[in-house]
Amino acid sequence: MTERSPMLPPERTRTLILASALLRGAVAAGLGLGSLAVLVMVLWISSPYPDSGPGGALRTAAGIWLLAHGAELLRPDTLSGVPAPVGVVPLLLVAGPVWLAHRAARDAAEPDEGERRPSQAGVFSAVTAGYLLVVAGAAAYARGGPLRVVPETLAFPVALVVAGAAAAGVWTAAGRPFGSLPSWAPLVLQEAMARTLFRDRAATVCRAAATGAVVLLGGGALVVAVALGRNAAAAQESFLVLSGDWSGRTAVLLLAAALVPNAALWGAAYGLGPGFALGTGATATPLGLSGTPAVPDFPLLAAVPAPGPATPLNWAACAVPLVAALAVAWCVLRRAAPADGPRARTWSPRETALTTGLAALGCGALMALLTSAAGGPLGTGALGAFGPVGWLAGPAALAWTAIVGVPAALLVRVWRLREPGWAWRRDVPEDDGKKDGKKTEDAGRKEEAGKKKGRRGKKADPVEPKRSAASAIPASAPAATPPAPATSGPAAAPEEDAMDDEDDAGFEPYDFLPTDPWHEHGKDWHGKDGREARWASLKQGSGGLMADFPAHIPAALRSDEPSAAPADTDGRSTRGGPGAPGATP
Repeated sequence: MTERSPMLPPERTRTLILASALLRGAVAAGLGLGSLAVLVMVLWISSPYPDSGPGGALRTAAGIWLLAHGAELLRPDTLSGVPAPVGVVPLLLVAGPVWLAHRAARDAAEPDEGERRPSQAGVFSAVTAGYLLVVAGAAAYARGGPLRVVPETLAFPVALVVAGAAAAGVWTAAGRPFGSLPSWAPLVLQEAMARTLFRDRAATVCRAAATGAVVLLGGGALVVAVALGRNAAAAQESFLVLSGDWSGRTAVLLLAAALVPNAALWGAAYGLGPGFALGTGATATPLGLSGTPAVPDFPLLAAVPAPGPATPLNWAACAVPLVAALAVAWCVLRRAAPADGPRARTWSPRETALTTGLAALGCGALMALLTSAAGGPLGTGALGAFGPVGWLAGPAALAWTAIVGVPAALLVRVWRLREPGWAWRRDVPEDDGKKDGKKTEDAGRKEEAGKKKGRRGKKADPVEPKRSAASAIPASAPAATPPAPATSGPAAAPEEDAMDDEDDAGFEPYDFLPTDPWHEHGKDWHGKDGREARWASLKQGSGGLMADFPAHIPAALRSDEPSAAPADTDGRSTRGGPGAPGATP
């Protein structure tokens, strides 16, 4: 199938692409069904007393595979003769079919090398149709087995689960873009989605909501683990009573492992407050277990609290939603007031509170969906209600994360932006925050360094040429025209002065006296010794930029005529210099 036939065109047509996507969806469903069928057949072969033949085992595997998609099953073999529903879905089994459907859609939507990208809508429809064809066949095959499928549940939630996994696969193949909304969407939402800031806020909300749900799930698993540790003897006794041979115990162990996510969600609902139902007449909450529970004999159910009022250890389960609310607030604060960002980029209190509230709403919606899937009926009588109630657990999660998370986010934001500040806070403009991240104290440090530099200049530091020449004129000397460099002309003097003011900001330019030797010893200003001393001082202050040769005094400078001064031997003009004798007062 991978080799290209010479009869086919070099580029695949749209029909071939859709046919390949349809086949991928069917293969993905077949892989999931086949893997579960192999496991069930191994357990059936190893069982010393099987109840039915291989056909019954394969029909059982088909029913369990459909249960992993969310379908509700009916168990007709009961003592009363009334079929009993089986609505508790082992959530660990859901991961396999969802991943296979996601991978099939992702691979079908990715273009081959040198070919154009196929239609995303066509690939999604083809993969979903191919998968659902196998679902329909499995439901028809399992009709005569010990676990029959309720036909209404094939549309919801089985088809919805498959379509969601396929859509996620196509979206992943496209690079997970946040494209524009359809034309029928409100204009306000279309304009909001076009803004990068809105997309960043939306990503923060989704990330914080997922973080809160994960923390609740982990906290619930911890609650169940502690309860099982306290009732380890009862759990072991239940495990040994259910089956006496190793194949039966292996089946019980695998079923318990598949129900671990369900138990974690039960523990999360218990910590949130609404708790979970143990039949139609009993409810377990942190305040205690009320009513008469109808608990089947199963190892994980040994973690159910004892009847009666609660103890302080039961109340400690309420710390789970508290930690989840703080996790939501912390996840929002990582963007609202980041530890390595400038103060100018922090969000306003309104934005922080709104984002945290929306994250709490998303966390509540996720918990409502998950807790609804974690429970369900196990019979028609007392076991008609078993597990957490989604429409109670979701609002409880929303209340916990909003009431605790929003104030926590605002308080931590105020703490981070307090006046003394932490070491991370930088009061810099938003545009400069991307470069160096310098603090506002740097300006004060530069100013202090400039003052220290000026004070050192009073002692022994060499003076810059332009400053020494200007400040070296004694009070008794006749006033001269301001010096102008030959390379830039007189018009560049104001610009040079402005640059000097920027470079030397923080200290006065004439707050020290020159240290030239001619001035210290009172030598003649226009004499030969004075010129040589000034030349040596300029050379010393140049930092090695001036050439090492003796100062040469041109003949024009030795004359008394106020003519234009020619260039010196090094090519530099001496016009208007402090040593020019012809300078006009």
